[in-house]
Amino acid sequence: MLFTGLAELTIDAKQRLAIPAKYRSQIDESRDGRAWICVPWPEGSLLRLYTEAEFARISSAEIAGRETLIPSPEQAELEAAFFSLSERIEPDSAGRLTLPRLHLELVSMPQDVVMLGVRNRLEVRGRDAWKQNFKEDTFLKMPTLAARFLHGRGSNATNP
Repeated sequence: MLFTGLAELTIDAKQRLAIPAKYRSQIDESRDGRAWICVPWPEGSLLRLYTEAEFARISSAEIAGRETLIPSPEQAELEAAFFSLSERIEPDSAGRLTLPRLHLELVSMPQDVVMLGVRNRLEVRGRDAWKQNFKEDTFLKMPTLAARFLHGRGSNATNP
């Protein structure tokens, strides 16, 4: 599944956020599941939304070969923080998700938001902050970010 593009949305008074039809139409419930997993992320003050199946797939791949009953203190702390804050959310009949109040508070999410299609996930960000920073902090830096990513990937491939 490949999510792209963006939509400007509003979180209503009941903490509900509509998933736009252009994203809902990509979901096959028999493959992707009906629910979404919502993960608050401090860097960038955003919410990440994964389909239930994609979240399970990435979680399994992430720990493959490292699963243990006795994790390091750092691994145990990260897993406890990350997975305890990840919430499974079922959409209502109108395709809206009721976002956890704690998530909204943790990332200081405003009512007016943008939803970005980001490859295998959706991201929800404050609309004003996103618009203010997009050109300078994101668009104009794309070549530099791409070069850093590609360089890092190349060095990891040659130095395991």
